[in-house]
Amino acid sequence: MNAPHWARQIRRCTVLLPLAAAAFALLASACSGSKVIPSELKEQIDSSVSFRDIQASPQSVQGRTVLLGGEVLGARRVQDGVELEILQLPVKGDDPPVERRTESQGRFLAVDLGAGDPASFPPGTKVTLVGAVTGDETRRLDESTYRYPTIKVKHLYVWSEDAYRERSGSSVGLFGGVGFGFGSGGRSGSFGGVGVGMGY
Repeated sequence: MNAPHWARQIRRCTVLLPLAAAAFALLASACSGSKVIPSELKEQIDSSVSFRDIQASPQSVQGRTVLLGGEVLGARRVQDGVELEILQLPVKGDDPPVERRTESQGRFLAVDLGAGDPASFPPGTKVTLVGAVTGDETRRLDESTYRYPTIKVKHLYVWSEDAYRERSGSSVGLFGGVGFGFGSGGRSGSFGGVGVGMGY
């Protein structure tokens, strides 16, 4: 004697559920990604200080540890390290800086005493950094002058092209549903499906 329709559907679901669980585990792994900011430095970041605050009054936030992101415009060797001229771009946590330059709020200078050759930072390189505000410096920029906020780097993460593309352009989606019902006529019950989808 054949099993009822709803019983066959339940057996089918017991096969699908482990696959769904495995997909969720893969999803969790994909979402975690690599850590851009060391845990010990995350605790030091003063999230109340914005880049506009630094621009407006560098001295009032001097010594504060901040999280900044951006695109390298130039690099030069200084005593014991490398100075980077960076176009600020909004950044959040371990995510890469945004791509659109139109979202920039200005420029800043970052000195990394642990860096090697300035050639390691060609123009266009995307970076995320944690550093302490040290003040500001006025320099010539084209036909005028510009006041650059200055940052002493504590940690610098350089985004490779592949990593930047994967982290900024990936998308993960979930879809699914489960249903069970009884009817007075026709089939005695129906069972829905469970689906998990991931896309990049």
